[in-house]
Amino acid sequence: MQMIFSRIVPFVDAQSLASGQAREALFRDSQSGFILYLSDSASSNAQERIIRLETREALIWLNETLQDGGSFWT
Repeated sequence: MQMIFSRIVPFVDAQSLASGQAREALFRDSQSGFILYLSDSASSNAQERIIRLETREALIWLNETLQDGGSFWT
């Protein structure tokens, strides 16, 4: 497994209204394709997610603008 790219996405916690940072990392696995790891461990209600992506979805994630960052959380 190889990490392709990672970034930090700023957000505001809906419950406490505190600002935080979420981490997103895209990995390429020779057997499974692409894996997107999401973590917002800085918030009071920490969440982690792992999402398998097809090549097209991975390219969309890589090319997101700053305003669209974090779109895979919903």
